[in-house]
Amino acid sequence: MTVGIIDYGVGNIGSLINMFYRLEIEASVITGPAEVRNHEHVLLPGVGAFDIAMSQLQRTGFDDAVRSHADAGRHLLGICLGMQLLLDSSEEGQLPGFGLIPGTSRKFAATSHIRVPHMSWSQVRPERNHPLVDDLPENHRFYFVHSYRVVCDSASTVLATTEYGERYPSMISSGSVVGAQFHPEKSHRFGMRMLKAWAAL
Repeated sequence: MTVGIIDYGVGNIGSLINMFYRLEIEASVITGPAEVRNHEHVLLPGVGAFDIAMSQLQRTGFDDAVRSHADAGRHLLGICLGMQLLLDSSEEGQLPGFGLIPGTSRKFAATSHIRVPHMSWSQVRPERNHPLVDDLPENHRFYFVHSYRVVCDSASTVLATTEYGERYPSMISSGSVVGAQFHPEKSHRFGMRMLKAWAAL
């Protein structure tokens, strides 16, 4: 069974394919919603604006396919904007998200101490045990670039947090659904470690 990466016109597909190739994990690009059911592990990438991404998913029919995949208890990983799409909503737009993890995303408040977007290498602090964050090396770091941060309705869905002006959820999970705010495909060996662990779930 290969990892499937959804291509709905909003995401860094090439870098993800290259990362799985380096991991010797078979990965394929999903170009139509019917293909989602062929994969146990599906990755939802995303860059840009919330409403544009959600509109693309609706227009292409991927929205229903993603919900069905998650409802069936199959593994779903949303990264960067893809993580925020897992939520109920975002301050950035008017459209509802998938509602798979209760919460919303809100814009960072720019101050004299922080700049928006958050664009840097940062660490994540595990908030509970999970294969994706267990035994993280002490010197780990992931690459972040985002202007909105997640606010979860329940602390039970917060998997890991990161400090940037405030401590916010940088990884979330509920059942087989996981979100990562950073870009694992740009995070070198630490991103490779996380993607390998996810593909092994």
